[in-house]
Amino acid sequence: MKTLLVLAGGFGTRLRSVVSDVPKSLAPVAEKPFIVHLIDHWLDQGVRDFVFLLHYKADQIEAVLGKVAAENETSNVRFRIIMEDIPLGTGGSVLNAINEFGIDHDFLVANADTWLESGVQEISMLPPCVLAATRVKNSERYGFLELSGETITNFLEKPKSQSNEEVYVNSGLYHLTPSIFSRFARGANFSLEEDVFPFLVSIGQLSVVKVSGSFIDIGVPGDYLKFCKWMELGQKDEL
Repeated sequence: MKTLLVLAGGFGTRLRSVVSDVPKSLAPVAEKPFIVHLIDHWLDQGVRDFVFLLHYKADQIEAVLGKVAAENETSNVRFRIIMEDIPLGTGGSVLNAINEFGIDHDFLVANADTWLESGVQEISMLPPCVLAATRVKNSERYGFLELSGETITNFLEKPKSQSNEEVYVNSGLYHLTPSIFSRFARGANFSLEEDVFPFLVSIGQLSVVKVSGSFIDIGVPGDYLKFCKWMELGQKDEL
């Protein structure tokens, strides 16, 4: 299984009305930090090599990761951490990790605030560059994807009004390769979503794998509380 880079440096400003004392990835869910649920879920899908990209309240996340690493020290799992002194954006964080650890092979990237039921195995088997897309009914929170077969042709803006039409959206899970970051300088602040992916789309080099199952981004209070309830009820119903 490929190395998984976990984007966990965000400020989580939209969630602070309900989670103010810890960073978003440590938001409590069913008596555990959200990121611990994610790690367990990724381990179940075969991930064994993790790199966590941290900035905001990094010491708190590091302490939690230290406990998780200790619990898995006999199971051939590797945890590495990068603490960024300044925010680098999602793209800059990934490039920083590539340089810091000399990553010269393709790798996975995932968000530390998003639950996705499946996708790790599926996306790992495809050649980079690939984005995992999931189908949602209400796209008011997300921009959505325009597709031609298995290729992404456009990223469309979030609709101005709520829609119940089913669309494919970016799930926050990617299979990438270091070469696509060669246009950027080390230490630059840039975005995967706004700077890297649109360029790949413009040259027809960003494909998609469609994944099914539960999906949620806990970045706003309503969805965070919805996820908490779902976990407390044993994941029985559809998210």
